Amino acid sequence: MGEVELSCRAYVKMYLHACLFPRCSINGLLLSSSPAGGPVCVTDCVPLLHSHLSLAPITQLALTQVDVWCSQTQQRIVGYYQANACVSDSNPTPCAMKIADKISEQFDNAVLLMLDGSKMSSDYRVPPIVMYERKDSKWLLKDKHTIMLRQWEETRAIAGQMLESGDHELLVDFDSHLDDITKDWTNQKLNTKIAELASPANGNI
Repeated sequence: MGEVELSCRAYVKMYLHACLFPRCSINGLLLSSSPAGGPVCVTDCVPLLHSHLSLAPITQLALTQVDVWCSQTQQRIVGYYQANACVSDSNPTPCAMKIADKISEQFDNAVLLMLDGSKMSSDYRVPPIVMYERKDSKWLLKDKHTIMLRQWEETRAIAGQMLESGDHELLVDFDSHLDDITKDWTNQKLNTKIAELASPANGNI
């Protein structure tokens, strides 16, 4: 498996999801709108749960709904992300590997991304992510040199700015949507906010 590129939008939403529920394990799906073949470009993510990550029926419901939405918006599910409740633990859980296995059945180059809670401060200089790829039916640590997060300094600044201004409260995961179905788990408001902050007019790319 080759290079994986992570967009500003995807990273910022994962970061804000973890910050919104700092004492919980959280998870979500990684999406791509780039053409099949070539490097995997993660262009967006869908935050899923912040409680009972191993509850299969809710996970299956979420996967089905996201899959339908992706087919309507020319996107596809290309991976899975998770942050563990224990900040010093960035190892994939059996639940993480099980969901990632399911995704890899549909997408050969699926990735499993773990957020490293011990490195999540906004002033940390490298992306707090650990990525795995599936080889010979096992999830193995991916070479960090094949993981790209373009404009990392700008992305990190946007994530910190949004957290400081309370914009993480705008984020809706699938869990919150199930509690109140009027809440939008596709997070269009948050996407717009990230796009505004990342625009060249604001000095970012």
